[in-house]
Amino acid sequence: MPQSNRKSAPRCAALVGPYLSGKTTLLESLLFAAGAISRKGSVRDGNTVGDSAAEAKARQMSVEVGLASAEYLGERWSFLDCPGSVELVAETKSALMVADLAVVVVEPLPDKALLLAPLFKFLDDHAIPHILFINKVDQLTSGQEARISEVLEAFQAVSSRPLVLRQVPIRDGDVVTGHVDLVSERAYRFNPHAPSDLVPVPDTVREREQSARQELLEALADFDDRLLEQLLEDVAPEKEEVYRLLTRELAMDQLVPVLVGSAENDNGIVRLLKLLRHEGPEVGSSAARLGIDLEGSATLQVFKTYLAAHAGKLGFSRVWHGTVTDGMTLGSERVSGLYRMMGADQQKVAEAVAGEVVALGRLDRVATGDILSDRSAPKRSPLWPAVPRPVYGLAISTENRNDEVKLTGTIQKLTEEDPTLVLEQSADTGELVLWGQGDIHLQIAIDRLRNRYNIPVRSRPPQVPYKETIRKGIAHHARFKRQTGGHGQFADIHVEIKPLPRGEGFAFTESVVGGTVPRQYIPAVEQGVREYLPRGPLGFPVVDVAVNLSSGQFHAVDSSEMAFKTVARIAMTEALPQCEPVLLEPILAVTVAVPNDFTSRVQRVVSGRRGQILGFDAKPNFKGWDEVKCTMPQAEIHDLIIELRSLTVGVGTFTYSFDRLAEITGRIADKAIEQRKAVLEGNGRS
Repeated sequence: MPQSNRKSAPRCAALVGPYLSGKTTLLESLLFAAGAISRKGSVRDGNTVGDSAAEAKARQMSVEVGLASAEYLGERWSFLDCPGSVELVAETKSALMVADLAVVVVEPLPDKALLLAPLFKFLDDHAIPHILFINKVDQLTSGQEARISEVLEAFQAVSSRPLVLRQVPIRDGDVVTGHVDLVSERAYRFNPHAPSDLVPVPDTVREREQSARQELLEALADFDDRLLEQLLEDVAPEKEEVYRLLTRELAMDQLVPVLVGSAENDNGIVRLLKLLRHEGPEVGSSAARLGIDLEGSATLQVFKTYLAAHAGKLGFSRVWHGTVTDGMTLGSERVSGLYRMMGADQQKVAEAVAGEVVALGRLDRVATGDILSDRSAPKRSPLWPAVPRPVYGLAISTENRNDEVKLTGTIQKLTEEDPTLVLEQSADTGELVLWGQGDIHLQIAIDRLRNRYNIPVRSRPPQVPYKETIRKGIAHHARFKRQTGGHGQFADIHVEIKPLPRGEGFAFTESVVGGTVPRQYIPAVEQGVREYLPRGPLGFPVVDVAVNLSSGQFHAVDSSEMAFKTVARIAMTEALPQCEPVLLEPILAVTVAVPNDFTSRVQRVVSGRRGQILGFDAKPNFKGWDEVKCTMPQAEIHDLIIELRSLTVGVGTFTYSFDRLAEITGRIADKAIEQRKAVLEGNGRS
């Protein structure tokens, strides 16, 4: 690899990949190799730079973007250690948007290829340069000599860009002991936790190395006519020219270099650092990719908001242009504190130059994704990823009643930090429901409430917002009379109740003649009817009902608005049980997106959840995926995302919208009514 004398502006690489691929361990190895840390931590021991949060240590997994920086060969790099869980993918996407390139970390297992499909799609849709680092090659066992080529073939099937080997593994029996660089044609022997040794290219891999090098050159020739001519004429290209083409095509996201190594044993890490340094794109090309106007003396973009319990709000930001200084005004807000991050550790700095990733203090009105400059108000890049819709919800309540007042405000802080969390107060059930991307996602949020804000909460599946209606109409007479000394209370009404077509809601009319009910009391009758509707004879809100006030009686002294409101509630309470009440359940229109190998299984899942298949078709702009359209009762959708992900190795998902209300009877209805009764009785006791 050529040793360039240029000194680049600070650059940024995002470490991404599936859960358990070894991203956090790779970050430790990169920092150790660059001399940024004197000793490597381990995920198992909970002392890594990347996973500093209590929630990450408890799960031994990344739960948010970890930020660290290092200098290597005189150049500064910021590394963003991204979560691998599919439920936390929004964190990863935000980090990728501000990175100069991504290091996609994978295990050498072909059956993990499907997990990469959505990630590769996002990278290519946004033209984000990326390399593939096949980690844990030291775990290959005897008889797996061809495994790297098999892995590459499987991964290529889910990538729209050509994957090109940069290194060929060297094997000693059943152990990977090193690699050969396909451009320099130098061989390196791994030494655990020590620099690799330069060795002659072994005869056992020479043929494979020559074949792989030719494949690399042919891949590059697809983008360069001069190199194609050289290959056709059997002219060996200059190595400097090969490096130049690799650098150019990587920056344009035309191809994906593939490296091998072992982060656990620090093998292949220096090679990775050198590739990043010499072939990684410059910060300017990354800003251009996002269409960012470089204004004034400083421009930056906030890609993550972090609210510490006692330190206040921090905006993790990439400086795209100029120099940011502590105390300057950006987007009409004053920067109060400028920090270089090393995991949870903050190093206060006076300024940050273009290319650096820093945390800015107290940008209270700035949101994730905002672009700030010293010349204009905050703006949002039109290319910034949309926040995914929630697919899983839990009803939450505080363990301590004294925490109820501050719960909503505290969750709003979490939603500011993580926009994929949504808090909803259900109008039908009265529950406070926290929505997110899955059970792990919500449990992390619940743990943060406890760990960071000392608010322990209980959670349970949310109630289904059933409704009820009536099947037949009735004419009913109701009277309310009470004498308590002095003025009494009197009201008498005749009402006609009938069902409305589905979806009509509620209608109130009056046909009173002759003043049998004075005009001033008619609104009170309507109000009394409406006050009854939230809890009908089955215990649920009543819909699709029409009530007409036809006549009544009043007393000149004892009648009042309160009396007529009361008699209206009495009329509804007495009449509706005689109107053949029936339960209605919400039906959702659901679109399930899965790789087409799983389409038939998804159809069985839908049928097993009382769903109705409407059809399926290829997912637009997503090769090899289908969309299954169906309707499904909301009662069946609570844990649908868990089953889908289990079925599709984590990549299946769905969207939904309300479709209609449908009648249900029998065992399902009886169970829903009993559950509702238990909830109402429990609320009464509390």
